[in-house]
Amino acid sequence: MHDDRTLVEARLERVLGERIRPAVYPESVPLEVAVWHAPGEPVPVAEGLAAEPEPVEVGARWGAPWGTSWFRVTGTVPEAWAGRTVEAVLDLGFDENMPGFQCEGLVYRPDGTPVKGLNPRNQWVRVGAPAEGGEEVRLHIEAASNPVILGYRPFVPTPLGDKETAGGAPQYTLARMDLAVFDENVWQLVIDLEVLGELMAELPADAPRRFEILRAVDEALDAVDLQDVNGTAEWARSRLTEVLSAPAVPSAHRISAVGHAHIDSAWLWPLRETVRKVARTTAGMTALLDDEPEFVFAMSQAQQWAWVKEHRPEVWARVKEAVAGGRFVPAGGMWVESDTNMPGSEAMARQFVHGKRFFLDEFGIENDEAWLPDTFGFAAGLPQIIKAAGSRYLLTQKISWSRTNKFPHHTFRWEGIDGTRIFTHFPPVDTYNCSMRGAEIAHAVRNFKDKGAARHSLAPTGWGDGGGGTTREMVAKAARLRDLEGSATVTWETPSAFFAKAEAEYPEPPVWVGELYLELHRATLTSQAGTKQGNRRSEHLLREAELWAATAAVRTGFPYPHEELDRIWKTVLLHQFHDILPGSSIAWVHREARATYARIAAELNGVIDSAQRALAGEGTVPLVFNAAPHTRAGVPAGGARPADLEGRTTLDARPGGGHVLDNGLLRIGIDARGLVVSVHDVEADRETIAPGRAGNLLQLHPDLPNMWDAWDVDAFYRNTVTDLTGADEVTAGPDGASVRIVRSFGGSRVVQVLTLPPGERRLVVDTEVDWHETEKFLKLAFPLDLHAERYASETQFGHFFRPTHTNTSWEAAKFEACNHRFVHLQEPDWGVAVVNDSTYGHDVTRTVRTDGDGGTTTTVRVSLLRAPRFPDPETDQGVHRFRHALVPGASLGDAVREGWRINLPERRLTGAGEVAPLVTADRDAVVITAVKLADDGSGDVVVRFHEAHGARARATLTTGFATTGVEVTDLLERPLAETQAPPLDGDRITVRLRPFQLMTLRLKRA
Repeated sequence: MHDDRTLVEARLERVLGERIRPAVYPESVPLEVAVWHAPGEPVPVAEGLAAEPEPVEVGARWGAPWGTSWFRVTGTVPEAWAGRTVEAVLDLGFDENMPGFQCEGLVYRPDGTPVKGLNPRNQWVRVGAPAEGGEEVRLHIEAASNPVILGYRPFVPTPLGDKETAGGAPQYTLARMDLAVFDENVWQLVIDLEVLGELMAELPADAPRRFEILRAVDEALDAVDLQDVNGTAEWARSRLTEVLSAPAVPSAHRISAVGHAHIDSAWLWPLRETVRKVARTTAGMTALLDDEPEFVFAMSQAQQWAWVKEHRPEVWARVKEAVAGGRFVPAGGMWVESDTNMPGSEAMARQFVHGKRFFLDEFGIENDEAWLPDTFGFAAGLPQIIKAAGSRYLLTQKISWSRTNKFPHHTFRWEGIDGTRIFTHFPPVDTYNCSMRGAEIAHAVRNFKDKGAARHSLAPTGWGDGGGGTTREMVAKAARLRDLEGSATVTWETPSAFFAKAEAEYPEPPVWVGELYLELHRATLTSQAGTKQGNRRSEHLLREAELWAATAAVRTGFPYPHEELDRIWKTVLLHQFHDILPGSSIAWVHREARATYARIAAELNGVIDSAQRALAGEGTVPLVFNAAPHTRAGVPAGGARPADLEGRTTLDARPGGGHVLDNGLLRIGIDARGLVVSVHDVEADRETIAPGRAGNLLQLHPDLPNMWDAWDVDAFYRNTVTDLTGADEVTAGPDGASVRIVRSFGGSRVVQVLTLPPGERRLVVDTEVDWHETEKFLKLAFPLDLHAERYASETQFGHFFRPTHTNTSWEAAKFEACNHRFVHLQEPDWGVAVVNDSTYGHDVTRTVRTDGDGGTTTTVRVSLLRAPRFPDPETDQGVHRFRHALVPGASLGDAVREGWRINLPERRLTGAGEVAPLVTADRDAVVITAVKLADDGSGDVVVRFHEAHGARARATLTTGFATTGVEVTDLLERPLAETQAPPLDGDRITVRLRPFQLMTLRLKRA
């Protein structure tokens, strides 16, 4: 037989596109359309429905950027259509390639009942099959004219990302507003041919199954009368029955399809628009569930569920009903799909506390899985947090985006820093927007790394990012792929059902130890410094507010602000979403974030001040309140008393120019350029700065990545660097313990103050940058005379080691990495820490000196600022303030302590006398991360702590109040029945911890 594959395949493409798909709607009549453009921000549904619209014609321009237009469409079903299926086809000006990224709509009936969402891949509304013609149709569309930010030419700077700069020009052209006959037979033929055509294209060219499909498709096309597609569609479908009925082979890969609409809580749209995106998607998915009895839809992010409940009660009622039916499934158990690299220990824990509690309170449902398909890498501390929240599984597909190394597994156990292992799955379909195309299904099968040991994978199915969800076409394709020769089998299942099967099938999968590093999007550790500072400061203010409010509540009856703290925590958690905290959203999002963080700071400072004043009482005793978990200047952790002040700092001229700071512990040499050329550890008699090098060196790089401007920094940025050594001023500070340096470069100005506090082994570096650069990357470098093959970075509830070398491509790819409050390097008997108050990105490199002593220079560089132009063309422009400290001679314990110190400065009041801590630990290695009252309002005190040095620890906790009982709990403060409570002896509790183990205790008050 001659090979006619290309001929038949080309025939299929043309006939399907030009004749069969257009015949799905063989007859149509126009609807009458009127529109009311809401002034300003979106209005309540009732107001939009009641507004008086003006007539408008198809072809009219509409929709200023970020505007809302209420369309009213009316019409009459023709008499001749009686008994036929009728749909409204509503095209607002859609581009089918941009679902979720342009205009959208939510359809309502006149009584305010939501019908479904409209988007470029979902433009229909079923009217019905009226027994008689003449039925009146009246629908309302709340249409959002969201501008296209990420267009066909991507990453182009645009003012459209903020309503304050977007202008008012209409964005869209009204394209089609019709009533139409829907031909079910033709639509089913389209799906048949698409499934078979897509499957055929993925089969080997010499596979018999491919030719069986080819012949059947050719026969079906022969059966189609191109002048009467509707009259011959059923006959054409009959030619495909046999080939569609052939069952899959017994060894076929098995895909669990989960209906999905990954909705970014903010990204190329503001938070307020996400509220509406969620409403559109959930309305559409509840309607699809009604139509498709096998379909299952899962939605993560409790915040988005809460938005529907608060803002769209009419949609919420349908969602609750669908959840009760078991096929609309809460997923993930987190408040949002957050970043997991940068959130602190408590914040990461609270993501699960608030997420899981919402689903428990609303539906009585507890999630077993963490669902994070699009998060930009995963910190090594996360497995323990997942387990402590009562969950067992993790799903993500984002690591498939790595550009250097291919991850070796799709199903595995992920081991965190404390040894906790979590059963983890990466969907081999490599997308969270699967549409059931044959290419996607075939890719999942070919790509699956665990063949021979496992056969199950998951496919999140539906349009996402901007929402939309699963379509009826996807459901129809999945039905044909349920058991089809040549394909993987596809079954709709809940995430929990998939994980149960996958774990039962593969109980001992391979183990991956340590962080899941995404070899992409490294610049998200630095972009939008104001958002990152707001997050870090909010986390620590929340610690203080809970600590002092709980202490004051127990000691003085101070009213503990449960509702206020709950609300603020949820706001902070929302802003840890993986496109807000990472700095990859439009200008509008970050402008609002900065304002939100300022309000949070004012509110929390008010709580802290009120609680401390209640504790201090009336008096003139100077008190220092210490919220850090370690004693500081004689002030106990979590207590207040007068501080013990010791030592003094001298400031002298340096020979050759510059200044010398000396406090008897450290001697700091600062040259005439304002660079630190010597940091001498007096006790160890050791120099910190590498010979011939200088610390406190600001370095400026060009920074234009190949794509994803706010997200990426590419390795070639390091090829070009400018050392900012010129100084406008280098002057002694008025306090006698500091030096002030002023530098100018480009359009920017930097003011630094270097301070050596009396009696302390740390050089504090305060940096103020008035930043006006474009596509530049600013780093702060400390070249250290230290040989270390690895260094420690703080992560949630501990630290994680990374190599300083680049032996393999895996290590070389980590040229920009995340830390929380510190990085630490050490030789066996001496180390150095660099601590920070608000930065996350850094790099550590090492070289061997070819002149002089041949020693090793290990350079730590802190990432300060970037200036990408997409999606926010004004990223980080303006004034920023950072604080860092260099800590020579530091052990890991010193690094932990100094990291807390720089983030929790003392607060000073006068009062009646000392304030004893509510709870203390007698070992520095045991770090208390939270002291609070129980969320249930019982008055119990909840204490969370962990081992922070990476070694086993035995510690005694002492309570400063009468305690009648102690329970070990999970993060949600529920008793762990299988865990024996530590012994309580009066006010003392003895605990034993593994390296990095976290523990939560609930203490009953007398």
